[in-house]
Amino acid sequence: MASKFIKVGLPVIIIISSVLLAAGLGALRKPPAKVAEQRLPLLVNTAELQPQDLTYRIASQGTVTPKLETTLISEVNGRILAVSDNFVAGGFFKKGDLLVQVEPADYLTAVKAAEAALAGAKAQLEEERARARVAETEWRSFTEGKAPALGLRQPQLASALANVQSKEAELERAQRDLARTEIRAPYDGMVRSRMANLGQFISRGSQLGAILGTEVAEVRLPLTDTDFGFLPQQLGSVSEIPVTLSAVVAGQPQQWQASIVRTEGVLDERSRVIYAVAEVRDPYQLAGSQPPLQFGRFVQAEITGVAASQVTKVPRHLLRPGNQLLVVDADNLLQFRAVELNRADANFAYVGSGTVASDRLVVSPVTNPLAGTTVRVAGDAPAAPAEAAETAIAAKATEPQQLNEAN
Repeated sequence: MASKFIKVGLPVIIIISSVLLAAGLGALRKPPAKVAEQRLPLLVNTAELQPQDLTYRIASQGTVTPKLETTLISEVNGRILAVSDNFVAGGFFKKGDLLVQVEPADYLTAVKAAEAALAGAKAQLEEERARARVAETEWRSFTEGKAPALGLRQPQLASALANVQSKEAELERAQRDLARTEIRAPYDGMVRSRMANLGQFISRGSQLGAILGTEVAEVRLPLTDTDFGFLPQQLGSVSEIPVTLSAVVAGQPQQWQASIVRTEGVLDERSRVIYAVAEVRDPYQLAGSQPPLQFGRFVQAEITGVAASQVTKVPRHLLRPGNQLLVVDADNLLQFRAVELNRADANFAYVGSGTVASDRLVVSPVTNPLAGTTVRVAGDAPAAPAEAAETAIAAKATEPQQLNEAN
């Protein structure tokens, strides 16, 4: 009987005791504090809206080209006797340098023949002058009155004078042809291509090569009507506007200074842009120390535009449709401000008016913003109610951990 009680009754007693003990401990535990959950306002990042005086910068691009480009063409016939060492593709030369020498022998002979013909014509002219004086003396010694022109040999004298002038012209032509046997550089420049070689026979009109002037380079910069309106202008024309050209040369960014000297004055029918022409002095830096700006290089250009006062510069992507900005007002409420847009480019929008002094521009993305929504601004000191709510939430989160440790 005792053994049966131990096998059946003792486990029942233990289970009942455990249940009573658990119920007693549960009655002793204090109920958890009830805290009203409060949702915090949206946290946003903002930037100050600071009006400032600035000078507009207009971006463009173009290719560097020479202002002067000449194809050298022979004006005489003959064989090439000499070619300058600098007359090679990429070679530099100075104004007046001898580039190609054509054989001058035939033209020296022509000059001598013209000089001889001129000397004979002058002698004939002197002879006619002497005959005219003799004829005039004889006429007056035998006849009174006005002598006829033919009697005074005036037609013969005029013919002799015309013959002298003709021979002088022939001598000048022969001398010009002789001078043309020396092809000299018309300006400082470089050789683009060469088509003449030593010993080659050339005729009048043969192409000898192409040369480029290195004193001035040009860059055609396309501008829209809007951009063109922000250039300093005098009576509709632009000139001497500073331009900064930039490009990456051998992996290093480089800059060159230029200036706009004119516009082409015609709106391109296809692209609807007008081209301004910028000039660069000494692009190959023959008298300077900067890296050369080679012809054919594509460059970015930053043009100095007109000055503006009290303009707010904001990132272009923050400008919303309808020229609106999302801002936080003095009461930490979201607001949409319709602003007056002075100018916009690929990176920035330039706002003239429409904002309030206490406004702060929202720079963080906000999904479906609503005007009047309360927000928190990153970096501002938190408000007292918000601090209390955060403390309560933290206490509620740590209470279960403390209860488990007590148990």
